[in-house]
Amino acid sequence: MRSDLTLWLANQYYTKLVGRVVPASWYAKKPPATRELSLPKHTPHLEIVSHCWQYAHLAVYQFSSLVRHPPTELTVTHTLFHADSDQQTTKLAADFAAIDTPNVTWRSIALPKADLFRRAIGRNQAAKSTSADWVWFADCDLIFDRNCLDSLAVHLKSKQAGLLFPSQERITELLPPDHPWVTQSLEQPLPVDVDTNQFHHNDITKAKGAFQIVHGDVARTMGYCDGLALYQQPDTRWRKTYEDTVFRNLLGHEGVPVPIDNLLRIRHSAKGRYKNNSAISDVRTELRKRQKSS
Repeated sequence: MRSDLTLWLANQYYTKLVGRVVPASWYAKKPPATRELSLPKHTPHLEIVSHCWQYAHLAVYQFSSLVRHPPTELTVTHTLFHADSDQQTTKLAADFAAIDTPNVTWRSIALPKADLFRRAIGRNQAAKSTSADWVWFADCDLIFDRNCLDSLAVHLKSKQAGLLFPSQERITELLPPDHPWVTQSLEQPLPVDVDTNQFHHNDITKAKGAFQIVHGDVARTMGYCDGLALYQQPDTRWRKTYEDTVFRNLLGHEGVPVPIDNLLRIRHSAKGRYKNNSAISDVRTELRKRQKSS
């Protein structure tokens, strides 16, 4: 197992130098030229790829949004990576798989916990195997509310670009761990709903981790940091996702912003993927509180 210092130095090298000073071609296949990217000749097919570890209480809103507001202008494959030991998430995926939702196909993939903790492993698997026109590498706490995906379909039909990202979202205030939306979501009948009046506008300025909508031709060619052993190595805990920055470095650009409707996100101070009351959990919670007040 590499030391934390070695990992930090490697992450600095890949995020700061590769694709900028060091040629990206040393580590990844060259992406298709923009002019060569295919445009859908049919209803666009979008694959949404999420990871969930101890986040079922928030992932339920994403699943529910697809049931409540199924797309009509595109078809969706919803791919969820999870671990069997996370029983709430496993049950959640099974419960929604039993709901027949127009234009939505549910797919859940159980990974060993150590593979799940390195998010690039699942994203790489999905990228190389996808048959979709576009792949949205999302987080499981995004909510695709009314007309969200149909407004995106307009861009998926016409954009020749390797990477898109939504130019805005709507977010909540930073919710405490005891907020009803966090604590009671799994106790309600499915699908659940949220009060959209509690969300406010927030601009998105780059295609960061949850907001990367990748052309299918690019995904199949490059994978997701496929040639970098560091980001395809299982881990003992959830790691900060430096690989998202590295992926964009390898691609060679930061993405094209597109306006879409009603992309929602519940902001919350307690992160389920970190052990409660651990040092890292306490530090991250405090940082999020300070960001809220700044």
